[in-house]
Amino acid sequence: MTASDYTPPKVWTWNKASGGRFANINRPIAGPTHEKDLPVGRHPLQLYSLGTPNGVKVTVMLEELLALGHAGAEYDAWLIRINEGAQFSSGFVAANPNSKIPALVDHSGDKPVRVFESGAILVYLAEKFGAFLPTEPAARAETLSWLFWQMGSAPFLGGGFGHFYAYAPTKIEYAIDRYAMEVKRQMDVLDRRLAETPYVTGDEYTIADMAIWPWYGQLAKGLLYEAGEFLEVHTYTNVVRWSEQLFERPAVKRGRMVNRVTGDPASQLRERHEASDFDTKTEDKLAKPA
Repeated sequence: MTASDYTPPKVWTWNKASGGRFANINRPIAGPTHEKDLPVGRHPLQLYSLGTPNGVKVTVMLEELLALGHAGAEYDAWLIRINEGAQFSSGFVAANPNSKIPALVDHSGDKPVRVFESGAILVYLAEKFGAFLPTEPAARAETLSWLFWQMGSAPFLGGGFGHFYAYAPTKIEYAIDRYAMEVKRQMDVLDRRLAETPYVTGDEYTIADMAIWPWYGQLAKGLLYEAGEFLEVHTYTNVVRWSEQLFERPAVKRGRMVNRVTGDPASQLRERHEASDFDTKTEDKLAKPA
């Protein structure tokens, strides 16, 4: 059956074969599939994640906080292999009932605090440490506006364009065209904004930049979906400038490595428990014989 032959039935039924590359973990219901507690390390902040754009937002934030000298931002980052369904364990569902990475549990108080959704985690950490989120009302509103712009826009880039361009079992012209058009519109929105200011919200680097960069900044660098040429990302010159600027930040470089399972083994720190792990526990070093 081709795309043009399909007529939706009166009642949708789940076809386990649908979903392409992610068919084995997609399902139309929530809740745990198996019992397993989450591990807990020695630091107050426990992150359960994977090095996807949404995961990178939080590890960049934590590394930026540590770079500022916030010792309380030390964290354990545990790898959640979503392709194996680890996000459906009873422990992970308790941390995030939506079963999506990242999830953060803060053990620094009398009771553990769970925080899920990457944007919520960024705001929580910014308020906890008093960093990267302006307190002046207009600047704060601008930062939160761009943060939520990213949260609302990224599904078009990830679940929409990324899925149909890179992962769907068949290439559907209408779907790719629809989402490519929207992604290019979003890139134009961002490019016009960055023509006015060095960072997304003005002169200060904020959680809005940290949220937007892993999606649109990496897209501008050709690091997402191998779609740079297709989307002509080089034409968004202000986004490219900003993307390169952030890419050179040491905390961004470190944040990109945490919970990463693809690419150069030297760039993969699958779990992070100490700052020294960047020097001793990347995959290239663990693979070397003793």
